[in-house]
Amino acid sequence: MSAAHPGDDAVGAVGSDESAAGTAQPAAGAGSGRAAGIDPRGPRFGAAITAALLLVDIALGLSGAITAATVLLAALTAIFAWGAFAGIRRHPWGSVYRRLVAPRLAPPAYREDPAAPTFAQFVGLVVTGTGLLLHLLGVPGALVVAAGMAFVAAFLNAAFDYCLGCRLHVLLVRAGVIRRRGARPTGA
Repeated sequence: MSAAHPGDDAVGAVGSDESAAGTAQPAAGAGSGRAAGIDPRGPRFGAAITAALLLVDIALGLSGAITAATVLLAALTAIFAWGAFAGIRRHPWGSVYRRLVAPRLAPPAYREDPAAPTFAQFVGLVVTGTGLLLHLLGVPGALVVAAGMAFVAAFLNAAFDYCLGCRLHVLLVRAGVIRRRGARPTGA
C-alpha cells in the first residue's frame, strides 16, 4: 500500500485523520476554489520517467560509457534538487503531467499533501548527489550503485505506488525530527 492512499496515516488524503503535514486534504472539487494538495498520480508519473532514466544511466555505467552516465546522473541530481528546493508542484515532470496527462484523466479521488513527495525528492537528491560526488572522487562503482538505489525507489513508486521517501518523511515527522507544517511548537 502506498503512503498516499486514503485511510493511510502516512500522507494527507481524504479518509485520513491528518497528513504528515498536519492537515487533511479534500478530494478534487471538494470545497471552494483550488483543491488543496496535489494529484497523487503526478509523482508516480514523474517516478516512472525518473526510473527509466536511471535504468539508462545504470546501463551506460555498466557498459563503460562513464562520461555519458556521469552527465545523465548529474542532470537527474539537478532535477531532484529542483523538486526538493522548488517543491514538488514546480517539478519539471509534474508540469508535463499537469499539461499533457492529467487533462485526459478523471479527477483524482483524493489529494495528497505535497510535503512528503517533496521530501522524497530531497532523499533522491542526497542519494544521487552522494553517488555523483563519490564517483567524481574516484570511488569505483559509486555512480552505478547510487543510480541503482535511486532506481529501486523510483520503480517502487512508479510500479507499486510505494514511496520510500514519503515513508521516511512520515517516520521523521512522528519522531519529531521534522515539524509538521502549520504545527505550533509545544508550549505556544
